[in-house]
Amino acid sequence: MIKNSQIMSNKKFNMNPDVLVSHLQKARQEFTKDDIIKFVDEFGIEMLNFRYLAEDGKLKVLNFIITSQEHLESILNCGERVDGSSLFSFISAGSSDLYVVPRFRTAFVNPFEEVATLEIFCSFYDAEGKPLASSPENILKNAHNALKKSTGYSFKCMGELEYYISAPKDGIYRAPEQKGYHESSPYVKWEGLRREALLLIAECGGKIKYGHTEVGSFVAEGYSYEQHEIEFMPVDPEEAVVQLLMAKWIIRKLAARDGALVSWAPKIIEGNAGSGLHVHMQLEKDGKNICIEDGKLSDPARKAISGILELATGLTAFGNTIPTSYLRLVPHQEAPTYVCWGDRNRSVLVRVPLGWTSGVDMIKDANPFDGASASASGKQTFEFRVPDGSADLYLLVAGLIVGCKHGLEKADALDEAERLYAPVDIFCDTYKDKLESLEQLPGSCFDSADCLEEKRAFFEEDGIFPAGIIDAVIKNLKAHNDKGLNERLLGKSKETMEVVQKFIHCQ
Repeated sequence: MIKNSQIMSNKKFNMNPDVLVSHLQKARQEFTKDDIIKFVDEFGIEMLNFRYLAEDGKLKVLNFIITSQEHLESILNCGERVDGSSLFSFISAGSSDLYVVPRFRTAFVNPFEEVATLEIFCSFYDAEGKPLASSPENILKNAHNALKKSTGYSFKCMGELEYYISAPKDGIYRAPEQKGYHESSPYVKWEGLRREALLLIAECGGKIKYGHTEVGSFVAEGYSYEQHEIEFMPVDPEEAVVQLLMAKWIIRKLAARDGALVSWAPKIIEGNAGSGLHVHMQLEKDGKNICIEDGKLSDPARKAISGILELATGLTAFGNTIPTSYLRLVPHQEAPTYVCWGDRNRSVLVRVPLGWTSGVDMIKDANPFDGASASASGKQTFEFRVPDGSADLYLLVAGLIVGCKHGLEKADALDEAERLYAPVDIFCDTYKDKLESLEQLPGSCFDSADCLEEKRAFFEEDGIFPAGIIDAVIKNLKAHNDKGLNERLLGKSKETMEVVQKFIHCQ
């Protein structure tokens, strides 16, 4: 006989598009080795792929053909060895062996392979069996643990993945230039690909808020370009990074299938909207979002924002890693250039989006015969608008958590938050004095490296960011040798496009 508790459990997962969650009838955080084996057996999975992120920001893969249950158990129990020196520049060839160990909660079915294939994200471990201190996912885990231990708050976040997709112009309708926001077919060509991506990402475990076209729309040299965005739901930081990595991979696979180019580069063409990767954040206490208090932004949220603002110039080293990142961060482009924050203001560094705090029951007004609506104050976030698609996602999110922790521990955080609050239009003449008092973001990768050097003690505190990682990031940024690039390219369209094309495939 089926018990009531089993029926309720089934209902909980009935509408979940995630293939593994729906079949196993349990949350991903609860997945075990036996669950994976059960799924492999019942779905006839023939291949298992380990996935992990290397220093270049790209997903790597290790393929296994499953030959028996004993073989599968061995893979899942032990993981496998890889050459760390080929994945990370800061690992020497003399002692480069690393273990990659699967995280069962990240498993998903590959939607593209004809052979039934399961993918699993992995963590890196060193020769002593300890989490690799310098591995990206371990830095993020340590940052979150330090925040929880120090402040009692946990952290959730999500990303807005903006990208351009293009193909030869074919004469169909298209959105007017720079007027593509929330446009639909037939005025855009790639809505169908975006919808397919949404479905596949959800089936693979991504928690999606919505998808839509963005402002960018133009034709250049016989190709049409459309800007799209997929926005996710706030989840634990590790999951937030995994769903972004998975989404990028799925979108690229779909675009390659259809003969299209996809890019999340910060700048595609001079004079048109660039693509960011905005990160929305929440602080939680006992599982409850505490960003709103008495109908306004809470003191802990303001303190966290203050801490992020203090470290913001250094955070660009993780979130804006290629020269064209700084072609996007220019005034009057809905991208930040000064260290400040504000409400509903898209030109500030940290934006507090419109929240459901008016006290007006809008659902009741729109639907007079419906019952009273529930409170939506738990949806409130604060948004870091600096990063772009070149970001090292694990290090960026870890850095944001470090910023939140710093602000929550800082005695004068609320005073600093008040000082750095910006009005709706920071660039109007009325606020000229305010603008001149604000710190500017770096103007190049080289400058960003200098800012990270200046702020590195904050990131290295509590051993969260190993010194070797900071050194490697600084070295990689300075290798671009792009100091003063914006000034050198001013008015030179051809040279600008050469730089843009060089970095069109960032990660």
